[in-house]
Amino acid sequence: MKLLVDNQLPPSLAGWLCDRGHDAVHAYDAGLARLDDRTLWSHAVADGRIIVSKDEDFLYLANQPDAMGRLLWVR
Repeated sequence: MKLLVDNQLPPSLAGWLCDRGHDAVHAYDAGLARLDDRTLWSHAVADGRIIVSKDEDFLYLANQPDAMGRLLWVR
């Protein structure tokens, strides 16, 4: 599974996911920390990654009728 961990979650989460066999990267480590949510979403879609976030903005993006991305929403 390819995952992109959002800035609101700790970078150690990406490491923890990698240790369990997932292809996970944190937005900060990927040089994406300064992107707005829509741009980060587009980047994840283009790279085939699932966004891991607790940010409700991504929930909104994931529920759009034409949404191509996927979200793992942490509550």
